[in-house]
Amino acid sequence: MIAIYPGSFDPVTLGHLDIIQRGCRLFERVVVAVLRNPNKTPLFTVQKRLEQIRLATQHLTNVEVDAFDGLTVKYAQMREAQVLLRGLRAISDFEVELQMAHTNKTLSHQIETVFLATSNEYSFLSSSVVKEIAKFGGSINHLVPSHVALDIYQCYAQNNQISNQIVMEAIPSLKSIPMESPTAETLRQQET
Repeated sequence: MIAIYPGSFDPVTLGHLDIIQRGCRLFERVVVAVLRNPNKTPLFTVQKRLEQIRLATQHLTNVEVDAFDGLTVKYAQMREAQVLLRGLRAISDFEVELQMAHTNKTLSHQIETVFLATSNEYSFLSSSVVKEIAKFGGSINHLVPSHVALDIYQCYAQNNQISNQIVMEAIPSLKSIPMESPTAETLRQQET
């Protein structure tokens, strides 16, 4: 049985990965489907998000990562999937997700929505929370895979002088990685 796990994954978090890993134990194949949403301005391109998820799930043999636009149900039909996989963090998620599941059922009676309760340690976690913490200089190393944290720190460092210093303090190994911002280079020179 094929399950589609749709979302924007901007960025993919440890909470998302928890749902993916648990879904892999339940289904023959899990397709992590990154939605191209023209109404949102994402932090990362679709291609970058695909790369981030592929790297984070490379140890899972029954995961595929893909991108789509349009209706999730139509994509699931095209992929011959029987299940839409969704994570639930709180009661507010349940209300929105239940409404979406009912709506999807009106579009296709063959596709079921399966909800997985988020593990306790990720019940507060969302991509928006990660971006907000990083934007204001907080550490996100415990919320996303390390390669994703690096991408986020670099993204904000290129746009914000204050974040450059935070990046250098948060991940010492960044001293060896060239960054586009002259502020990052200045920080490296000051440390030597």
